[in-house]
Amino acid sequence: MRKEYLMESTDVLSQLETSLQGLSDASVEERRSKYGFNKLKEGKKPSLIEKFLKELANFMTIVLIVAAVISGVTSIYAGESMIDTLIIISVVIINAVLGVYQQSKAESAIQSLQEMAAATSKVIRNDKLLIVRSEELVPGDIILLEAGDSVPADSRVLESASLKVEEAALTGESVSVSKMMEAVSGGSGEVGLADRKNMVYTGSTIVYGRGKAVVCYTGMETEIGHIADALNTAREEETPLQIKLDQLSKVLSIMVLGICALMFAIDLIRIGISGGGIHLDQIIDTFMIAVSLAVAAIPEGLAAVVTILLSIGVTKMSKKHAIIRRLTAVETLGCTQIICSDKTGTLTQNKMTVVEHSASDETLLMTAMSLCCDAQLDLDSSQAVGEPTECALVNDAFKNGLSKPELSRIYVRIGEAPFDSVRKMMSTVHKKADGTVIQFTKGAPDEVLKRCTKVYTGDGIAEMTDEIREAILKANKSMADKALRVLCASMREWDSAPAAMEPDILEKDLVYLGLSGMIDPVRPEVKAAITECQEAGIRPIMITGDHKDTAVAIAKELGILENESMAITGAELQKISEEELEKTIQNYSVYARVQPEHKVRIVKTWKKLSKVTAMTGDGVNDAPSIKEADIGVGMGITGTDVTKDVADMVLADDNFATIVAAVAEGRRIYDNIRKAIQFLLSSNLAEVIAVFVASLFGFTILKPVHLLWINLITDCFPAIGLGMEAEEGDIMKRDPRSPKDGVFSDGVGAETAFQGMVIAILTLAAYLIGHYMESGVWEIAESSDGMTMAFLALSLLEMFHSFNMRSRKDSIFHLKSRNNFLTASLAVSFVLTTAVIYVPFLREAFSFEHISLVEYLVAVLISVSIIPIVEIMKLLTHKKK
Repeated sequence: MRKEYLMESTDVLSQLETSLQGLSDASVEERRSKYGFNKLKEGKKPSLIEKFLKELANFMTIVLIVAAVISGVTSIYAGESMIDTLIIISVVIINAVLGVYQQSKAESAIQSLQEMAAATSKVIRNDKLLIVRSEELVPGDIILLEAGDSVPADSRVLESASLKVEEAALTGESVSVSKMMEAVSGGSGEVGLADRKNMVYTGSTIVYGRGKAVVCYTGMETEIGHIADALNTAREEETPLQIKLDQLSKVLSIMVLGICALMFAIDLIRIGISGGGIHLDQIIDTFMIAVSLAVAAIPEGLAAVVTILLSIGVTKMSKKHAIIRRLTAVETLGCTQIICSDKTGTLTQNKMTVVEHSASDETLLMTAMSLCCDAQLDLDSSQAVGEPTECALVNDAFKNGLSKPELSRIYVRIGEAPFDSVRKMMSTVHKKADGTVIQFTKGAPDEVLKRCTKVYTGDGIAEMTDEIREAILKANKSMADKALRVLCASMREWDSAPAAMEPDILEKDLVYLGLSGMIDPVRPEVKAAITECQEAGIRPIMITGDHKDTAVAIAKELGILENESMAITGAELQKISEEELEKTIQNYSVYARVQPEHKVRIVKTWKKLSKVTAMTGDGVNDAPSIKEADIGVGMGITGTDVTKDVADMVLADDNFATIVAAVAEGRRIYDNIRKAIQFLLSSNLAEVIAVFVASLFGFTILKPVHLLWINLITDCFPAIGLGMEAEEGDIMKRDPRSPKDGVFSDGVGAETAFQGMVIAILTLAAYLIGHYMESGVWEIAESSDGMTMAFLALSLLEMFHSFNMRSRKDSIFHLKSRNNFLTASLAVSFVLTTAVIYVPFLREAFSFEHISLVEYLVAVLISVSIIPIVEIMKLLTHKKK
């Protein structure tokens, strides 16, 4: 019976055998073994066999299998060896196994990233506040909830301070629901989900206030678990690049099959015209030539290689504290032109320390600051736990002999109006033992001062005058000019507890107490990152809720702006029309005192100007702007669950420099993918040209099994090796690429065609030279030595060409980094290719001839020539540009 909403909170705690001090470690382990982890069952994942069969269901693989079957049947009919059939089937199986391996590796990488970005919850255990993974919660855990959190488990509310929850995912109601602590009045009858005002459910979001709750149900026992018997949260998504390549492969497949069919028909007609009739073996030979062309032309491994390169790339990013939640972000990162960043914690260290006070009574000021916040003092470590700014206030009070636990016993909190970024303040109401009720309000100085009608002086409370207000503002500016973050505290005395704890009721007729200035040092690595941004054609922009003077001081120190005219406040921004903002937005690099809607407006305006924009954020109100941005960046440490959920990338260290490093990594990944694509397509084009020309002149240069071997051994691993290439020296010295640029932009298409043509010519040359060295006659005819040398030359040409692709414009002899994977791929491919020619049973299986050492060296020499040819092309192209 799920009736916790009908019970008093004390009865719920008793039923769950827990208390407000939380569970012990032993109880947690015992309950986890009983209830399992707090997560939904994932949908059934395909088995290895299913993945393998899916690989075999690929269109071109089916063509190869059909070809192998036909070849086998005809071999049996003619009483010949079935070695060709066996080899084709073997290569198909190996290719499918590699495809499954690549897919599994990519899935493993994405799974690792999901675990790194796993949601966390604040929980009380052993009477201590801990942060644990949400999946580790068990029934009976006491959890703390605040604005921006996703509710981790179905729970009964124990405390509510203006707690409001958005439950649209469960109830369909878009309006947030206010939560209460009391039992729902419903007798013993069933109360609808939407009316259970003292329950919070998995899948809902805290949008305002804070609260405390006890976990009642986890995992599949939650309401959302009952709705979805099996919910697989992992989304399969393809990036724009993957989609384009899939489309390219399909177009190539259709074109090549059309050409193959045409060639097959022409050959049969030519045989028929020549007289003597058409024999079965001639039909088979013609069919196999057409299959050879299909195998050569279609880059069946292209999409798989791109997928594995993306998965390797995002894994590497995660090691640099940038957790990619959506693969599309990898491509977009390389196009980033604008980075809009928060100041606190991202550009600065978020290690706040109070260094200055301005008050008539500093003790009263520190008391107000310490009490009017949610940070708590851990007596074991003598350090505050909570939001960094509030921790600084609690630590400041403690250093001056004011312990928050002791203050909280004297001033018992009975109500509050939680902080939000629109009001820029929060208020707490306290009751002393003698019945006195006092309210403390802290927040942005200019906002709090608007509500102050009195001031606390050394002689008591006096009326606020224009002169006093001016002096306070002057003191505020003096602190802000020193790059201090300034907060203002005030108080209000009540005859009895306020009837309601709404901000409009509490935050007026306040008594000014004083200012606290705290320093948040700039992260030492950020200044260099800002410079790197600017050199890369990326404009950094600071957006902060802090005072304009503080923002300008920090921005100047970091090199974001040169003078104050490049800074604007949210109030000033509000007065600018959309048309005017589009014309003037390039003038501003710093936005101070902004509200969440201003962030959305800034992002939209930059996007209207066709600028690829990244936006950082951590609070619940930042979610709209993060979602609006081309790249939404959530904070891993201070960020709320809501912002992380909508973000494309999460910073595990909340560091601006990590964004810049991720941009550089995004550029590197995209560059390397283009190199791999160019390598694969130029290689396949060379095979097509060679097979096509040979068929036109009536000789077989390579059989399908030869081309399959080359595509498997010589193409796949070097392509992956290119994906591991280090970034080029100028990667962050060039402007961002346009998102409209295709894979073949900037001359890549012409280079691919040229390189494919050269490789094909050299392969044909190797065949003719091999025939001459075998027969001593220069003629176009069938040749076993020619076929063997063409195979060896083409294999090595593609291997050496992969080294050309390490850089599109720089000489490979000038590259400072080494690519060990590519070198190892070359060595292994070299050994295997040589073995196919010289190991007797392999040579016989592939229908090769034992060639002499001189023939072998000639083929190697022909292959090596691709390096100087491409080097000359690079030199001429680079010089021309």
